[in-house]
Amino acid sequence: MEVIKQLRQREIRDLLGQRPIRTQQELAGALRDRGFRATQATISRDVAELGLIKSSLGGVQTYVVPARVTEAESTGEERLRALLSDLPVEVREAGSMLILKTLPGSAHAIAAALDRTRWQEVVGSIAGDDTVFVAFADRASIQRIRGRLAGMRK
Repeated sequence: MEVIKQLRQREIRDLLGQRPIRTQQELAGALRDRGFRATQATISRDVAELGLIKSSLGGVQTYVVPARVTEAESTGEERLRALLSDLPVEVREAGSMLILKTLPGSAHAIAAALDRTRWQEVVGSIAGDDTVFVAFADRASIQRIRGRLAGMRK
């Protein structure tokens, strides 16, 4: 099964290099045309794992592989640092959470990278289209991670 996933993700990168793709449904259709069947949940996971973001191309938001996010990145921190450098991200506190606001289509990549860091302070995260909610057990943890994130954005 892992081989099929690798082939599908390689095909996704190839597709994005050849033509603009605006939605996950459009991506699923393009993959179907190339013989890959994938559910919306599978496509969503692939988008997050590949670190795809949306970028404006001729006034239209399309999926792209960030230039600085490559397969050579080995840790979640490296991937997170690259994403935070490439994307505008606003960080706010809300109760026992940090809220990260970014470009539409980019939150999943940030959350996946954050999860890969396996930072002890992070209880969990959940991502929407342009927002990541990061939960913490205490305020000291929030402050430590907020500081780390700020250091990565420079």
